[in-house]
Amino acid sequence: MSRVSTRPDFLEVLDEVRCLEYLHSASLGRVAFASSDGVDIFPVNYACDGSIVIYRTASGTRLARTPREQVSFEVDGWDATEKVGWSVVLKGVALDVTEGADPYSKVLRERHIVPLAPGTRYRWIALYPKDITGRRFRLREAPA
Repeated sequence: MSRVSTRPDFLEVLDEVRCLEYLHSASLGRVAFASSDGVDIFPVNYACDGSIVIYRTASGTRLARTPREQVSFEVDGWDATEKVGWSVVLKGVALDVTEGADPYSKVLRERHIVPLAPGTRYRWIALYPKDITGRRFRLREAPA
């Protein structure tokens, strides 16, 4: 019995402009940060303002405690018809902007974010990236 496998036809490193295009094209990503239990990773619905990612969370949750200096955010996508996938990773600082009186915090809180998880989300967390990387790849069928 032969088995058809796939392997990358190409792997492209994305420049920051293309990374931001992909980042703005989605609304569900993952936040990762170190905690006392190791590394926590949570899915979040998000919006963007330039390269800044903003998401909402409930008070008292692990995500509400994400403001820290080392946070990563990842978003990806897959087109099954074209067999093209992509991934964008941001690394930076997360800050709670819920009560920020400065004009920029107010602008971030005006972003339209629709959390899919149940519950009320009053905390607004903004991720300010220090580093943005991404890649895109296409799969092709390998000979059996």
